[in-house]
Amino acid sequence: MTSGAKSASAFRTISEVASELDLPQHVLRFWETKFNQIRPLKRGGGRRYYRPEDIDLLRQIRGLLYDSGYTIKGVQKLLRDGNGTLPEQTGEVEPVADQNPQVPAQNDNTELRNILGELREIRGILRNWA
Repeated sequence: MTSGAKSASAFRTISEVASELDLPQHVLRFWETKFNQIRPLKRGGGRRYYRPEDIDLLRQIRGLLYDSGYTIKGVQKLLRDGNGTLPEQTGEVEPVADQNPQVPAQNDNTELRNILGELREIRGILRNWA
């Protein structure tokens, strides 16, 4: 290990996690409000320190949202159904609506309204944060 490199079990700051996951820091803060399973340690001044298991969960959430096309509500449902953990990822992940045949797939307008609602929530958080 080179000097300055952290071990795999070391805690990471929000800037280190954001860089590792290629996400803006504000997205990580927003996800903390949506997924109560993400609980970084907070030190004086509110500085966040993420445990390795927090980073693993964030990586899974990122993959489901960005790569597999899940919505935040869909990932929340997966976490609820998995008692706070996400199922093991094996290959392609099916959208939540397709996993339960009684749940009809949402039409485009409903999905767009959900996204608009999420964006409005983010805007409100950012206004209060600034």
